[in-house]
Amino acid sequence: MLTINQLLKNSRKNKKRSQYSVIKTKPQIKGICVKIFTRTPKKPNSALRKIAKIRLKNKKEVLAYIPGEGYALQDHNFVLIRKGRVQDLPGIKYKIIRGALDATGVLKRK
Repeated sequence: MLTINQLLKNSRKNKKRSQYSVIKTKPQIKGICVKIFTRTPKKPNSALRKIAKIRLKNKKEVLAYIPGEGYALQDHNFVLIRKGRVQDLPGIKYKIIRGALDATGVLKRK
C-alpha cells in the first residue's frame, strides 16, 4: 500500500494489455518450425496436445497448436499460423493452418 505522499508524487498508472501483438492486423503470418513437442492440458482433461514452436518472419517466436489427428510437420518446415486460442492449453494463442505450405491436411478426413 502506498502512502498519500507517494501517491501525490507519482500517481497510479494503468497496465497496458496486449492482444495478439505478434500478428496485429494480418489474418495469417508465415513462420518456420523450430521445435515440435507435446504438452498436457489443464486439470479436468487429459491428453497429449501437439504444439510447435515457430519463428515468424518478423523474428519473434511463438507457440502454436497443431489441430486435427496426426501431423507430418518437422523442424524447418514452413507453416501459416492464425489467431485462436486453445482452451485447455494456457499461453497458446495461435493455431497452425492445415493444408497450407508444408503443413499437410488431415489424412482420411470425412
